[in-house]
Amino acid sequence: MPYRAPVGDIRFLMDHVVGFAQVTQTHRFADATPDMTQAILSEAARMTEDILAPLNRIGDTHPAYLDNGVVRTSPGFADGYAAIAEGGWIGMSAAPENGGLGLPMTLTNAVNEMIAAACLSLQLSPLMTQGQIEALEHHASDEIKALYIPKLISGEWNGTMNLTEPQAGSDVGALRTKAEPLGNGTYAITGQKIYISWADNDFTQNVCHLVLARLPDGVKGTKGISLFMVPKLIPDADGTPGQKNDLRVVSLEHKMGLHGSPTAVMEYSGAKGWLVGEAHCGMAAMFTMMNNARLGVGTQGVGVAEAALQHAVAYAVERKQGKASGSGAIIEHADVRRMLTSMKADTFAARGITMMNAVAIDMAAATNDPVWQARAAFLTPISKAFGSDVGCEVSTTGIQVHGGMGFIEETGAAQYARDVRVTAIYEGTNGIQALDLVARKLMDGGDAAFNLLEEIEGFAEQAKTTLPVLAETVWQSAETLRETTEWLIAQDDLDHRFAGAVPYLRAFARVLGGYIHLKSALTGDAARQRLATFYIKRMLPEHADLLAHVRQGADDLMAITAEDLAA
Repeated sequence: MPYRAPVGDIRFLMDHVVGFAQVTQTHRFADATPDMTQAILSEAARMTEDILAPLNRIGDTHPAYLDNGVVRTSPGFADGYAAIAEGGWIGMSAAPENGGLGLPMTLTNAVNEMIAAACLSLQLSPLMTQGQIEALEHHASDEIKALYIPKLISGEWNGTMNLTEPQAGSDVGALRTKAEPLGNGTYAITGQKIYISWADNDFTQNVCHLVLARLPDGVKGTKGISLFMVPKLIPDADGTPGQKNDLRVVSLEHKMGLHGSPTAVMEYSGAKGWLVGEAHCGMAAMFTMMNNARLGVGTQGVGVAEAALQHAVAYAVERKQGKASGSGAIIEHADVRRMLTSMKADTFAARGITMMNAVAIDMAAATNDPVWQARAAFLTPISKAFGSDVGCEVSTTGIQVHGGMGFIEETGAAQYARDVRVTAIYEGTNGIQALDLVARKLMDGGDAAFNLLEEIEGFAEQAKTTLPVLAETVWQSAETLRETTEWLIAQDDLDHRFAGAVPYLRAFARVLGGYIHLKSALTGDAARQRLATFYIKRMLPEHADLLAHVRQGADDLMAITAEDLAA
């Protein structure tokens, strides 16, 4: 089934749920008028539907491959990338002084969702470049900014991030890549990196690698890590790519999905690099890129969920099987209707959370208000984990809707599940996102969490006059979440927080989803009210069991021994 960009749902959330009007009322984003917003969304929809979506299956069946050291990309990907680059979509939120459009992250996030839904393998490339642009804007010298950012924004060059090594996965501080000063302001980078998305291609003029490495005087662990710009081709002062740097693609990984996205093992053999930011402060600079990517990855999950939902609905309205009323198609069966409605309700909730996160990022950028900064930070791990979880769950349910045909590759249903599965793993596993939520994000004594919960409870209280049953359910869920948050903050032993971190994140997302659906229902739209009723009555109650899990702490969990598990 052809993909159709959900412009209506995105615009509805902007106008009625996530408060995008606050963003456009700021001086910084005043140019993002309703007319401009609609024009951007409509043009992005056209590109994703007509140009990018047809590439999705091609990338899966004709993967990228390594040909005598050169990465050859899937047929049509060069044209698809050109459409993204020439349309100005890469630099939407980049600073105007560097050639960007300076548009709100909320709009960039919406466009990224459409691109990810249409062809996730290709979308990974501009997403990595967007994160690199932001990292350079915040941390690079003026010389590096002037040389690299305009080329990255134009799409002439693309960016990557190089963290992981065979022995250093989530434990980034265990890396062994070395950076030796050359005495002229440059460094020789030596080491191996793995899982590098879009480490090379055959359509950009240059590939710009941000590489984490350790200087000779760098201490062990993350505090001794520095960040370096290491280009594939060393540019002249005017930005013309020149001499080939001492780096190479060793191999491409054979992956479960995302076959159109070349994921490489990279070897740096004294490659020339330039320091980005201060020495030994590389993790702070890289986290700028990673936080950008974490919202982006959650949004990838939402995009794939939307595409899988559309695919499943199209099949369900055509497939005739069993005794069904109405049209006679399987969509008339109660269990199929349940699956499809769950898919739609969760996709809407996850989209709302990622857009709420993007609005907070925009408001923080426009106002420098610490409250908005804290909200943006708090929502980021929830967006990443819940968005990618929903992508995995919805695409898996989509296979189930197809029945036996879902297990057959020709239907295309399985590709969504294979492609999206890694989103729960990369840019920090979803378990790590949850640990971050219950540790760092509660170091403020819970202020950011409680501010959100007060907003939800206040809105639900007002909504009781119109939708009393739904509003009361949402209010009660927020109150239970508040009590559990207070319990978590009181735990001095972090193991008690960590044992229930994943259920806590999921419960928080469930409650946020209830808030989003309640706001949607209050607009009076009958279809949205029916969907909200389904979510709030059937899916939101999951939060109670999740929070019961959280409050159990760690004792009984850690009493289970390694021998018990191996027996």
